[in-house]
Amino acid sequence: MGKILVIKHGAFGDVVQTDGALRDIRRHHPDDELVILTTPPYRSIFERCPHVDRVLTETRPKAWKLVLWWRLARVLRSERFDRVYDLQNSSRTSFYRRRILRQPTWICGERRRGEESPLSAFQRQLAAAGLETTHTLDPDVGWMAEDVAPILQARGVTGKYIVLIPGSSARHPEKRWPHYAALTSAIANQTEYQVVTVPGPDEIELCRAIPATPLFGAHDEVLDWFGLAGAIRGASYVVGNDTGPTHVAACLGKPGLALFGPHASPVRTGLSRAEFRAIEADDLKDLPVETVLREVIADLRPG
Repeated sequence: MGKILVIKHGAFGDVVQTDGALRDIRRHHPDDELVILTTPPYRSIFERCPHVDRVLTETRPKAWKLVLWWRLARVLRSERFDRVYDLQNSSRTSFYRRRILRQPTWICGERRRGEESPLSAFQRQLAAAGLETTHTLDPDVGWMAEDVAPILQARGVTGKYIVLIPGSSARHPEKRWPHYAALTSAIANQTEYQVVTVPGPDEIELCRAIPATPLFGAHDEVLDWFGLAGAIRGASYVVGNDTGPTHVAACLGKPGLALFGPHASPVRTGLSRAEFRAIEADDLKDLPVETVLREVIADLRPG
């Protein structure tokens, strides 16, 4: 039995998109131990992932943190990996290859300029190494989703519902469409669907300003990764910004709509695929509620 290392540090949306690549790596190495190296926030996700045997974490130390670098190098070298799949493909992981783990065979890649998505880059990287890439372009994170029926019942969500994802990383406020409150009212007036939000730790006040039902845990805590996925899996439709939970919706095969300003391309981020579509605007502030509502209702209409 060999030992295989896969590297994926983050971020959240990128992590969930690796499911298909991990599934194909697992199939190529059915009898080997598959170990993933990630950062602490994503340990619990990979520990639940059915394609992974074991998880290592590291904190990506700064250059002057020599003790941390020494510890990291000692741990990685002691594992005696036979092959490394670098799904992060960063300057940091390039340094690992050149300075820390020189002995294993490395399978590296890079994203091309233009409109190549992370999924297409993964496929090209794995195919070049001789792997079949049956699942790489079609991640399915159903294994993340917990049963949230008690949470929905406690919040009075008893029928079909739509999930809104109005937040984004605090570092990227330009990704936030500012009209979710008006969209919620319009959906309530024109459809039979309830509207819910799934606030993260920094989005509670944002979601309170929207006349939708925020979903929290049994003790009013924000949902963890798995409760979030469960709430999204049960939705009839999802509308969100370019952010990690919206990627979860796309990777669960949900129908939905991602809202994009000029900050990024829907194709390049991997969000524009299957039943999950995107609307682009030169400035998200100027994207009308009526435009988004029209697309939502058209998608929900039978046939």
